[in-house]
Amino acid sequence: MILAVIKIIFVCILALAVLYLLAIMPRICNRPDTTLFQKIYFAHRGLHDNTSEAPENSMAAFRKAVEAGLGMELDVQVTKDGVPVIFHDFTLQRICGVEGKVVNHTYEELQTYTLCDSGERIPRLADLLEMVDGRVPLIVEIKAETADVSGCVIIDRLLSAYQGPYCIESFNPMVLWWFRRHRKDVVRGQLSSNFRKEGEYWNILYFAMTHLLFNFLTKPDFIAYNHKFSEEPGRRICRHLYRHPAAAWTIRCEKDLEALKDEYDVFIFDSFLPTEAGRF
Repeated sequence: MILAVIKIIFVCILALAVLYLLAIMPRICNRPDTTLFQKIYFAHRGLHDNTSEAPENSMAAFRKAVEAGLGMELDVQVTKDGVPVIFHDFTLQRICGVEGKVVNHTYEELQTYTLCDSGERIPRLADLLEMVDGRVPLIVEIKAETADVSGCVIIDRLLSAYQGPYCIESFNPMVLWWFRRHRKDVVRGQLSSNFRKEGEYWNILYFAMTHLLFNFLTKPDFIAYNHKFSEEPGRRICRHLYRHPAAAWTIRCEKDLEALKDEYDVFIFDSFLPTEAGRF
């Protein structure tokens, strides 16, 4: 009797382990080429300094990154009147010093605000793409606060006409699911972190996101994970078992960069300039 119970428990554990491995499995078949995005540094929100005339996600910061030959990570969301703009926070308070959300303003309304203490204003994605013109690769993080990802249609319209190298990433699994259904050729990455340790409100959604349990739905081509939690099992399985590309965010010193070079293919950095600009 005891032996039978042990066998049942063992079978249940084995079944759960198999289900877990299937749930976090990234895209295996018909994968697009990701080599362009490997072994390269990406400037987080451009090569910026929020106390200067080149604050985060500004055209000035992006120009500095291009001049340095660095890849760039940028954040895109869609305004009330359907214009893709580059801005990280859902709210305007931290960067512009005013109340309200980006999605509740038109593009023209947003142009009345400046970024930090600079003269820079919230740029359009179209203007950024025209300026970069394929000179450096882009990681485009698509911001979506809810399950409504209709903005992907508008953003993709611009990106699909762009001739330079880019990939997309998002914390929101629904964004990746949209690209899986409609733009299989676009390299897509799942952003994640250990949300509980970051102090985020903890629920089943954050649990699933931390452990990459939506991968069965989104089938990402790479995992972009908070480098502070590199030991998370789901991230390590995707990296070492499935051998998928891994991106680290956000590296803020040379010491962390050197310590993690064997664990990641791409580094998104901030607050310092890597000793070796460009590729490593």
